[in-house]
Amino acid sequence: MRLRAKLLLLALVPLLASLALIAWGVRQQQRDLSQRERTLVESTYMVAKRTELLNLMALARSILEPLYDTRREDEAIREQALRLLAAMDYGIDGYFFVFDTSGRNLLHPRQPELAGRDLWDLRDSRGVPVIRELIARAHEGGGFVRYHWPKPSTAAETPKLAYAISLQRWNWVVGTGLYLDDIASTLAEVDRQVDENVDGTLRWIAAIAAVGVLLIGASGLALNLSDARVAESKLRLLARQVVKSQEDERAHLSRELHDGTSQNLVSVKLLLESAAAQLGPERTPPALQRALQRLAGALHEVRVISHRLRPAELDVLGLPAALDDLGQEFHRLGQARFSLRVRGPADELPEEVNTVLFRVTQESLTNIHKHARASQVQVRLIRHPRGARLTVVDDGVGFDVPAIRADPRRGIGLRNLRERVETIGGSFSVLSRPGRTELRADLPAEALARFAAPRREAA
Repeated sequence: MRLRAKLLLLALVPLLASLALIAWGVRQQQRDLSQRERTLVESTYMVAKRTELLNLMALARSILEPLYDTRREDEAIREQALRLLAAMDYGIDGYFFVFDTSGRNLLHPRQPELAGRDLWDLRDSRGVPVIRELIARAHEGGGFVRYHWPKPSTAAETPKLAYAISLQRWNWVVGTGLYLDDIASTLAEVDRQVDENVDGTLRWIAAIAAVGVLLIGASGLALNLSDARVAESKLRLLARQVVKSQEDERAHLSRELHDGTSQNLVSVKLLLESAAAQLGPERTPPALQRALQRLAGALHEVRVISHRLRPAELDVLGLPAALDDLGQEFHRLGQARFSLRVRGPADELPEEVNTVLFRVTQESLTNIHKHARASQVQVRLIRHPRGARLTVVDDGVGFDVPAIRADPRRGIGLRNLRERVETIGGSFSVLSRPGRTELRADLPAEALARFAAPRREAA
């Protein structure tokens, strides 16, 4: 094999191996994110279903209480109660059912043929003794049961979640249920979107690999020092394209979480808060209050994941707006005051530079929140004719910069920040003492021009 072929192979194999590992890593991360999103969506839906059932049963209790509290045991009062429950249909598939404690059906508005039948031994297609489980949960003071039951609107057997309570003096078990097929369709849509995103990312990586192979093959026609420098420059460009592809995918996933899952959670939370307000603080069930708290936690987690992936402000409003939003979030998480000062046309910085400066600020604020014990943080973004500068200053306890750099087990975050800035041709410095720590990222005009040139050519 000729030397030129060996050198070409030596360049191609690491590149293809790296892209294959990147593709594998992207797929694994997408699968993990998909699983977490599925779990979050399913748990959120189940919490909403349980809360809705509790609200419906609370409504049924409030309607039956005037009759039940009369202490009458005659058939007339019971028939009146059954008529009230039969009239409480909600939606196409929503109804209340009643059994006595021996399993005899007393009310089923959607299947009147069941009236009077002994259903004690009835089981669904999965073998669940439906009536026995409902009666058992009712005797425990009320509880949930999952089973399969024909859905009135489609006549197909569908997963269902029901809640039952007991009226002991009448020997009644009253319940209602919600069908769960909408959860399955939502999860299927989540899987479909994730699969499309994964396929799109892999196609990007395959296209980049093809471009890289062509570039390396062209550079192998004349091996000399200048060609080596050109190849190195192209490989750096390829690496930036891979990073950009990943950032684009993070931005897409962030938008999906913010515009889809987060908005649904907010809608459910508002409905639950409205129901709690109508009930009043004294009549609000503890389970509803816990459900609201857990729903708020899930909503916060979705927003945190969305912002960590990539804030929408960075792409829509530019770097200054994204930094201001990041600072406001930092202020809400801790006690430190945050201020942002921007000078010059900072909103005209190239996209790659915006991404690096945002990540530098994000990591810096995270370190301040964890370690600095600061009361005030200032971020300054300056765009001047010689380039651009970002500084993050806090009045915290400070740290020993030389000691941190010398210890390989510490200072990983600072090294990551330095590497991020240096990859786009900038410089990074840290000055720290008790009462003042300053992190500075300087980008010369040459570096900014290098990233801005492709944008002008595309225009």
